[in-house]
Amino acid sequence: MAVGKVTFSKVEREKLAEVLWLLNWISVVTGTILFGLGLFLRVEIHKWQEVMSEQGILYVPDMLITTGLAACCINFFGGKICLDCADTNKFLRWKLVMMPYIICTFFFTSCVLAGALMCYGIRSQMEESLFMGLRNAMRYYKDTDTPGRCNLKRTVDLLQIQFQCCGNTGYRDWFHIQWISSRYLDMSSSAVVDRMRSNVEGKYLMDGVPFSCCSTFSPWPCIQHHLSTSSTQDKQSQQLNLWRRGCRQALLDHYTGIMQSIGLTVLLIWLFELLVLTGVRYLQTAMENVLRLGDPESESDGWILENSLAETARSNFNIIKNLGKCYQVDDDPNINVPTQVQVPVTSYFVPETRTKT
Repeated sequence: MAVGKVTFSKVEREKLAEVLWLLNWISVVTGTILFGLGLFLRVEIHKWQEVMSEQGILYVPDMLITTGLAACCINFFGGKICLDCADTNKFLRWKLVMMPYIICTFFFTSCVLAGALMCYGIRSQMEESLFMGLRNAMRYYKDTDTPGRCNLKRTVDLLQIQFQCCGNTGYRDWFHIQWISSRYLDMSSSAVVDRMRSNVEGKYLMDGVPFSCCSTFSPWPCIQHHLSTSSTQDKQSQQLNLWRRGCRQALLDHYTGIMQSIGLTVLLIWLFELLVLTGVRYLQTAMENVLRLGDPESESDGWILENSLAETARSNFNIIKNLGKCYQVDDDPNINVPTQVQVPVTSYFVPETRTKT
């Protein structure tokens, strides 16, 4: 039994073809939107890529960019096909192309759905990437004269000021790393030398934070140093002096908001593309049934699947199974295998000729 069977008259088939032509052109616009969303997401990730680890998180914008370009090409081609399919004679030119076109459209639609799901499922991977990237960026914060790390200090300071955050998970993260370059330390001072000797790794650790952790809304001068030994009144003022939120959470919230908005938009585009794909399938089956009937003016049935879902799956499985058998060597003894025929070698006697002297 056919799934989603609908009967179309000639006028309804023509209307369906015209509507699908319009929807395909709208799909070209939605493909452009997909491309733009992927490009926007790639630029946003690139802005703070220095504070991210080298993990493959760019596959989401790359997926959206590729899918958007594919949508523009496929739907541009599909608009021409649907417009010609309103005429039976023109449909004959596209009959062999319709099924490959539908398969490509189905694959493309699946990619759109995959892109939407990726936008919602990348949060945990993004969080891990930000945690490792921020940890390394803070570790190399002081290396302003090292090639490849010269701009890390500027990037981290800009990040903390723009997103109103401090450290990886909080401002105390700065207590566990040396964020002041050794060339700015007074090595003749006994206090500096004693502090470095007290550390196992010989690092100059201090209970202070960079200036970019200072809140711009504080009514008092920012207290950056001796934060762990401050009085109770000073600790109360720290609530206003320093940014309390960690930069990992700030960036994660920023990217999560972008991903959710893009994911919702891509999901709506997927539903629209699924509608177009369903209409094209109805048009194809209805026009093929018209050719079987031989009367262009008659009514014809269209469907999504000619048989039930179970029967269709079983039929496709058998086709794949039979294709696999074609590559197997058949050892049936009843099959005549040509053997090499040995031709006997016949020797001929050649009489000896003598010359007269």
